[in-house]
Amino acid sequence: MEVAPSDRYSDAAVWNDPVLIRSFVNEIYIGLPHGFSNVAFASLSDDALDTWSFESDPVLNSQLNPGYLAIMGPNHWNASFKNISWPSLYKEVRACNVFLGNMANSKLAGSDIDQLKGEVLYLRAHYYTILVSLYGGVPLIDKALTSNDDLLTPRSTFDDCIKFIVKDLDGAAALLPLNGDKARATKGAALGLKSRILLYAASDLFNSNGAWTSGYSKNELIGYTGGDRTARWQAAKDAAKAVIDLGIYNLYGGTNPGSPEAATNNYINIFLNNGNVEDIFLSYQDNVHNTNWDSPSVGLFDGPNGYHNWGGNSPLGQLVDSYEMIDGTKFDWNNTTHNTAPYVNRDPRFYANILYDGAKWRQRPADVRAADPLGIIQTGKYQQANGTFVAGLDTRQSPIEDWNGSYTGYYTRKFIDPSIDHQYVKQKLPWRQIRYAEILLNYAEACLGLGQEVEAKQYMNLIRSRAGMPNVPVGETGQTLVNRYRNERRIELSYELQRYFDIRRWMIAPTAIANAQGVSIVHPFGSANTTYSVIEVRNRAWINKSYLLPIMQEEMNRNKNLIQNPGY
Repeated sequence: MEVAPSDRYSDAAVWNDPVLIRSFVNEIYIGLPHGFSNVAFASLSDDALDTWSFESDPVLNSQLNPGYLAIMGPNHWNASFKNISWPSLYKEVRACNVFLGNMANSKLAGSDIDQLKGEVLYLRAHYYTILVSLYGGVPLIDKALTSNDDLLTPRSTFDDCIKFIVKDLDGAAALLPLNGDKARATKGAALGLKSRILLYAASDLFNSNGAWTSGYSKNELIGYTGGDRTARWQAAKDAAKAVIDLGIYNLYGGTNPGSPEAATNNYINIFLNNGNVEDIFLSYQDNVHNTNWDSPSVGLFDGPNGYHNWGGNSPLGQLVDSYEMIDGTKFDWNNTTHNTAPYVNRDPRFYANILYDGAKWRQRPADVRAADPLGIIQTGKYQQANGTFVAGLDTRQSPIEDWNGSYTGYYTRKFIDPSIDHQYVKQKLPWRQIRYAEILLNYAEACLGLGQEVEAKQYMNLIRSRAGMPNVPVGETGQTLVNRYRNERRIELSYELQRYFDIRRWMIAPTAIANAQGVSIVHPFGSANTTYSVIEVRNRAWINKSYLLPIMQEEMNRNKNLIQNPGY
């Protein structure tokens, strides 16, 4: 008796049914990384601090080794960062190869099938982009391997990996529609990812010829070993311009907000909708990966403990201090005007991204409301008439879940919908994989790489104008301008899976990964003269091997042809 199983489909059934084929492709999208996990990628950089520390500390103290990623259990690294692990990424690459191999022999045809081919080429390129950004050159596998194939594929050179990714993205762009569902790859997504990977490839880390290593003999695996870097910057510029020239994306809210308050609201609302004119590629995570640690409950994970949230990825003092004053000057704790009122007259994006002591947030939960009927963030301590102190509701001495309080004195506001009680309700808004602001910044950075400073400022000023900030000074040039750009990118793209890679590719990580800072706030009794003190809240240490991740030891054991990254 030949009875078809009722709980699965045969290969023949899948690859001859357009509906099942589409379902197969949908599953490949699920593996895309996002920033809504309980430990955000921002906490692996100088932007944020994860409250629990056990997942981020090995990265930030340069303690990772080839065995670490394998021994961490499913509720730890493999949960929060499983979508960027070597096995997970290659699992998705294999799914792409399975699809492309079957479609090459399929009799099905038509625009829908071609679009799916374009989507899968894009997805394979996306997964390889993550692999190369984390590890350098990796094994390039372009077919679904079987037991009859040679499974000991060596690492390809960095150069070959970039060429492979670009080829896939060019192929995808030729097949994908200009407009469509932004939760599926489009031509703009393919060109946008090409802009990102070519910018990364042109950056310092991958053009240092291994200068950061100690006698590593395989520099071709970790970057370019020669060639024309100017051509690389030009390719990055051309790729960003190709997205701009599509003419279908714009900055949300325009570039003339009219007031700082309007600029703040514009920036908040970029992320609190299901798609807008700035979005190029979105991911919805609300119905997938719903484990306790990887569920996309960003408001629960990152909101203040005084709201029964977990305070998981608190902005560092270093990030908070990087927000300029509203007039474009740097914030400085040594400036008396600044240090007596540090949260006044800052870049409007500061108020969109940071919950600070005294910030208006949402109504408190019912059991906390009597202690704070106005919903004001409390990360300081309050002196009483008898000289004792009462800790704020959102501190680590709070009567409300003190174990979840921020160490830094700050919480993130970015991405979080204030209309939801996040202890009970899961937010269902998409993750922005690529948005137009990144493309404008990519273009500006490529211009700087080419020495085209006037043009770079033009595109930086588009971002700053939308934010209600003044233009970059006309006379600013050289490294000062580069530093201004890097800070602008940090602010605009904070918590968006960028900073981890930026501090590495710019090779500023040795100074950026410094001891984590926060703020101590005291409200004296009977006085409005609140005092603020910068404090160190956690030690961090950098070793150059951390520019790239180690390849997992179990992968090294499986494949004798793999060569480990330097320092491991």
